[in-house]
Amino acid sequence: MFTIIRDLARQNLEFLCGLLLFAVIVGFIILSYFSPYAPTDIYLLPPDMPPDGDYWLGTTSRGQDVFWQLTTALRNTLYFGIGVAFLSRIISLVVGLVAGYAGGTVDRVLMAINDSIMVIPQFPLLILFYFVLKDSMTWTVLIVIMASLGWSYDARLIRSVAIGLKTRPFTTQSVYSGMSMRKILVEEHLPYVLPIVFATTMNNMIWSIGMEITLSVLGFTDIETPTMGMMIYWANAHSALIAGIWWWVAAPVAVIVILFLALFLLSMSMNEYNDPRSRLNRMGS
Repeated sequence: MFTIIRDLARQNLEFLCGLLLFAVIVGFIILSYFSPYAPTDIYLLPPDMPPDGDYWLGTTSRGQDVFWQLTTALRNTLYFGIGVAFLSRIISLVVGLVAGYAGGTVDRVLMAINDSIMVIPQFPLLILFYFVLKDSMTWTVLIVIMASLGWSYDARLIRSVAIGLKTRPFTTQSVYSGMSMRKILVEEHLPYVLPIVFATTMNNMIWSIGMEITLSVLGFTDIETPTMGMMIYWANAHSALIAGIWWWVAAPVAVIVILFLALFLLSMSMNEYNDPRSRLNRMGS
């Protein structure tokens, strides 16, 4: 994996730009651990102060420093996206590899479940979960629910690769040597799908973070936990744009754009790396 990242950084400008933008995001997250203010404390500072030397991104109507609030919100949002992506990658890997290798009834049953998950309207279902669970809808529960909904497309992609790997000579040799299905999938097939997993992880993070921002802006999450969507929620609740407090909205929106752009560039360059023709064309040019 490190070799792939090194090659991409040398040969692919999009990947390098995405990596640099993501490094900026990581820098913001590191700063959040040095914040002089507790993330949930309010009315600590003069409200509605515009950006200046004392408050780099201004203050909110709740008396919070936008810069330090932004670092904590970005950290929570990114951790949320990583949590959803990690759990959904495990599900998609297990389903995709097992379905592609086992075939037959196992494949049909797993793909029937996969296709059922694929057609479920996710956003209305998440809102329904919020109204049903309400106080029980913690961030951990939301991560599990979204991970349970976000694996189906990638599982089908991994399955298609696994079907091709099943007919390769090294798989036949592994079977004749007495290797179990688990060892074949983990030791022989998994390395071939890891680049695909990396690319789909970026796509899944974009989806899950976008969904979190949407739910938070509408107030369908824990409003006391700072996230990117929750910053916009509180700015909207205090009519920040109407009151001329533009920096309260502009800061999280700008960082969201940078985060999405970084993940998109990483995903796009990884998809190109996975396509041999695209990789050869870039090397030739």
